[in-house]
Amino acid sequence: MSKPKVAFYWCASCGGCEEAVVDLAEDILKVVEAVEIVLWPVALDFKRKDVEAMADGEIAVSFINGAVRTEEQLEMVELLRRKSQMVVAFGSCAHIGGIPGLANFSNRKGVFERVYHTSESTSNPSGVVPKTRVTVPEGELTLPEFFDTVNTLDQVIDVDYYLPGCAPPADLIMDAVTAILEGNLPPKGTVLASKKSLCDECDRNDSKPEKLQISELKRVHLTEVDPEKCFLAQGIICLGMVTRGGCGQRCVNANMPCRGCFGPTDEVKDFGLKAMSSIASIFNIEGEKDMSEEETQKLIDSIVDPAGLFYMYNLPSSILRRRKMED
Repeated sequence: MSKPKVAFYWCASCGGCEEAVVDLAEDILKVVEAVEIVLWPVALDFKRKDVEAMADGEIAVSFINGAVRTEEQLEMVELLRRKSQMVVAFGSCAHIGGIPGLANFSNRKGVFERVYHTSESTSNPSGVVPKTRVTVPEGELTLPEFFDTVNTLDQVIDVDYYLPGCAPPADLIMDAVTAILEGNLPPKGTVLASKKSLCDECDRNDSKPEKLQISELKRVHLTEVDPEKCFLAQGIICLGMVTRGGCGQRCVNANMPCRGCFGPTDEVKDFGLKAMSSIASIFNIEGEKDMSEEETQKLIDSIVDPAGLFYMYNLPSSILRRRKMED
């Protein structure tokens, strides 16, 4: 009996999701024994033509990580969708846009201007920028088109399941692979992680006051953080109250607040808006007196980068999706 065929592909991301597969350690041997890997460019020598030669639906499941921001990435995910019975959006970038999605606060022109002209580490006196086509003596060279907008995977192809995280933890990956191989999957569209919020699962939850109020916001790198106490109770913004659990509290265990890489819980429609409203609901001065307008504004102004904070991982999947740019 032939093994189910599995593909892994990497779009716009840092590569951490590829490392997460390797982090399965000895369990990766169980995966390799149970399936036939037919595409994994970062680790094995497969070509696009190998996938094109397959029959539609021949691949049992494709795990695709990374957001979609170039012409080549779009072509590859459309190809894998045709060839696959099932597609899993693997990791934060494919799931909700991830860190690459912050580029939606700009466009291609703005990104190129910053990267190739104005960044502090750039030395480009000739003003050279990438071109999609250039003619050389040997012929014509091409590069993929760089899109104005970063897209989540399900904004360009149909996605069956979502495996969240930056990067997904090994136990969730193994649980997902096992469920797929056993045919023991929840309804299509399910996020394969906890339905609870991280706040509900957090070991520091017992230290959070019943009535939580903050009158000062602190930045974690400028603060001596109590490793046993709720971040919010210390005046440090933590987004665990709107973030899906199941990550194993990796950041919290490293004494860092949650920034939302697992994406929203099922009840949350827009992560950033919900996070902002949740933080605003606990703004108060010491005691029971309501904050004045001036005090409230001062507290709001102390959030150095609200857009980057509340939409760090999820801008492309939000209601905003991207900044409106002038023509």
